[in-house]
Parts: sequence; C-alpha cells; structure tokens
Amino acid sequence: MEYSDVYDAERNLTGRKHLRGTPWKRGEYGLVVCVWVYDGNGRLLMTQRAPEKSFAGSWENSGGAAQAGETSLQAITRELFEETGIRAEPKDFELLESRRDHDTFYDFYCLENHTPLEQIVLQPGETTAAQWASFAQIHEMIRRNEICRIIAKQFLHHEPLLLQRQNDGTV
Repeated sequence: MEYSDVYDAERNLTGRKHLRGTPWKRGEYGLVVCVWVYDGNGRLLMTQRAPEKSFAGSWENSGGAAQAGETSLQAITRELFEETGIRAEPKDFELLESRRDHDTFYDFYCLENHTPLEQIVLQPGETTAAQWASFAQIHEMIRRNEICRIIAKQFLHHEPLLLQRQNDGTV
C-alpha cells in the first residue's frame, strides 16, 4: 500500500495521509512531480509506459506521485531514478512551474543530463523503452497520438520555457 501526504488548498501539510487509488475528499490535495530531462543537445528524454499501465505504450517524461514524508525534490529525485536509473541530486533540478488542479499540486522540473540510452535502466511494470527526442520529434509524436493528451499538453505549455533554457545554455 502506498500513501501520500494530504495538503490543503494553500499547500500546507494537514498531517493526514491518503491511500493511493482511493478518492480524494473535498479540499484535500496530493502532490505530483514531473521532470523534462535534457541531453544538452536539444533533445528530451522520453520513456514509454508499460502495457499494464494506464495510457499503455504512450511516451512521457518521468514523474509520479510524492510518497508520504517526501518533499517535492525528494520525490522527483526518486521517481527519475526508479523510472530511468538516472541519479541526480535535488539541487540539480530547476523548478519550471507549480500549479494546482481540483485535487493535485503539480511541480514541473527540468534537468540537464547526458546519460546515454544504453545506460538507461527501465523499471519493470513502469517503462518499456526510452529515447532522446528532439522538439520536432515530440511534435510529430503528439500529432501521431503517441504521447497521451495530458503529457502533450504539459509539453506544449512548457516548450517555451524549455527552449529558452536550451538557448540560454542553462539547461
């Protein structure tokens, strides 16, 4: 059983825990973290979802729900390692944006990393493949519906921020 912390609408911890897979109560919020990983050459790391997952076979960036007791940075560090085998320090992640929807706070990060594909370690039951994709390739994947709508929307929203950092050499 997996638990996450419960936050209020102002993102204050309530001291309560939420069991994954059960409905959220009104006024309760969880925390989900996502990261766009760059190789420094204008490409993003994309992983393919396992057949047993929702949106099976679609491509996405790394991320997931924070577990009880984790900070946002601890959660993204863990999620990235679990899904790809990439080790990064919390200080290496740059927060792009935080936002809230009806029952979730989202923290979106970016991270420069140069791990070759052959060194990516996929998590059984989570990911089945990985690729470094250019922005143009990601647009084509979106057009072919190879990236689920949620991730495609996130990419299109964050693309200007990601391109800016790419051009500035800060990512």
